[in-house]
Amino acid sequence: MKLLRFVLGAAALVGALALAQGGATAQAPAQPQAPPQTAQETALVDLTGYWVSVVNQDWRVRMMTPPKGDYDRVPLTATAREIADQFDPALYGGDSYQTSGIVDCRAYGAANVMRMPTRLRIAWDSPNVLRIETDWGEQTRLINFDPDRLYGDIPGDLLMDEIAVGGGAPSLQGYSAAVWERPYQLNSPVWQRGPAGRGGGLGTERLGERQPGGSMAVVTTNLASGWLRRNGVPYSSRTQVLEHYRTFEDPTGAEWFNVTIQIIDPDYLTRPFNLTADFRKEPDGSNWAPHPCAQVAG
Repeated sequence: MKLLRFVLGAAALVGALALAQGGATAQAPAQPQAPPQTAQETALVDLTGYWVSVVNQDWRVRMMTPPKGDYDRVPLTATAREIADQFDPALYGGDSYQTSGIVDCRAYGAANVMRMPTRLRIAWDSPNVLRIETDWGEQTRLINFDPDRLYGDIPGDLLMDEIAVGGGAPSLQGYSAAVWERPYQLNSPVWQRGPAGRGGGLGTERLGERQPGGSMAVVTTNLASGWLRRNGVPYSSRTQVLEHYRTFEDPTGAEWFNVTIQIIDPDYLTRPFNLTADFRKEPDGSNWAPHPCAQVAG
């Protein structure tokens, strides 16, 4: 009897081991990893559509060509002032140059294009590239997102000296890299924006609580030299442009976006130059009116 119980017990043990091994080999196959998200899928603000600039500040230097030598409030170096003083009104309408509508393409470079009176057409060129087109000046900006770093802030995650410009010759619109900026949150004992562990800034909520909205932060480099005003006020090819785009609704329900712009130019500016511009959304493209800028040598 003892031998029989031993044999039966051994058989049961072998059976249990076999069942365990069979269960291990019969496990469901690992699920494939989800594809990485794109900038379009994770967008914190919707900038797509048609927009018109609303010139509610600096009208005199944005809607008209300022007088030659007018660079008031632009922190220019002495060299930059000498360049601005070489502007030739005869090339832009002579006596009527201030209102002629002849505008040099250099005024539509990335450091100034969002301040020009124009309409924008914004759409996704690809899942990680946002395209911004202007009707006046007929310029196209491509805003590039890195799918491995969709969120961040400026400065910090999107450091200017780390941007890969991807080669190619400098151009009026240069190379623009972007991240989505989450609203500020409180991360005790430090204030921080976005993911946990990054300090800096002001806060409004406890970490883990999502605040509605957000913004798009953009850094543009690899620029050809251009103009900060249509009367020849220059910026150099070493200029870096930092922008923050945020949408909002006014009390009537109209959609807007505001862009804040910081221009850093070690050659022609004595300090960062800060600007802002506002755009109101239009229902369709019926007012879209392409108009080329002037290709003037010099």
